Amino acid sequence: MSLLTEQIKASLADKSIPEKAAFFPRFFKAGPGEYGEGDKFLGVKVPEQRKIAKSVFKEISLSEISVLLHDEYHEVRLTAVYILVYWYQKLKTASEQKQLVDFYLSHLNFINNWDLVDSSCHHILGHYFIDKDRSLFYELAEKDHLWSQRVAMISTYHWIKRGFFEDALALAEKLLFHEHDLIHKAVGWMLREIGNMDFDVEMEFLRTHYQKMPRTALRYAIEKFDPELRKQILSGALD
Repeated sequence: MSLLTEQIKASLADKSIPEKAAFFPRFFKAGPGEYGEGDKFLGVKVPEQRKIAKSVFKEISLSEISVLLHDEYHEVRLTAVYILVYWYQKLKTASEQKQLVDFYLSHLNFINNWDLVDSSCHHILGHYFIDKDRSLFYELAEKDHLWSQRVAMISTYHWIKRGFFEDALALAEKLLFHEHDLIHKAVGWMLREIGNMDFDVEMEFLRTHYQKMPRTALRYAIEKFDPELRKQILSGALD
C-alpha cells in the first residue's frame, strides 16, 4: 500500500459518522444472503468521498486505484470509482480512454453494489462505446453476475441521453424477467429515461410487455406518467 492510498483511507476514516456506519449495512443489504453480504462501511457521506476523489485523481496511479478497489470498506471502493470517473473525463486520446476502460472491466468484481455501478459505468463504458461495437454489453447481460448485468443496463444511460435507444431497448427486453429486483429497477429506470426523451418509444415497449413484466420494473418505468395513464397501466387496462 502506497502513502497516497493510506492517506485516502485515513481521510475517509476521519469523515466517518458512526450512525451512518450502523445504518448503511441495512441500506445496502449487507446481511447474510443479501446482495451486499459481508460488505463493511465507514459511514462516510458521498460529498466527502467525491471531495477526496477530486483532490487526488490527477496524481494517483491505476495500481493504487486497484488497491482501493480491493478494499473491504464500501466507501473506499466507491471513492476509487469516483476517481476513475474524474480521471476518465479528463482523458484526451482514445488510447488513454481504452486503457482506463480495460482497467474498469478487469475490476468489475469489485464494483459490487448498485451505487458503485450507477456512479461510474455510464460515464466510462457508456461514453467510450457510444461509437463502437456494443456486443460487450450483451455478453455482460448473459453473465451469471448481478453487477455485470446491471452495468450492461445502466451503461445505456449515456446513449439514451443522446437519442440512441436501440441497445437500451434490446437489453431491457433481454433482462426484463431477471430474478433480481435490482435488475428490474435498472430496466425500469432506463425505460423511464427513454420516455423522458421520447414518450412514444417507451410506450411502444410498454404496450408489448406491460401486462407481464415485473411490477417493480413497470412502476419505475411509469413513475412520471400522468396519474390516470399510470392507473390504466397498473390495472392492465391500457387502451
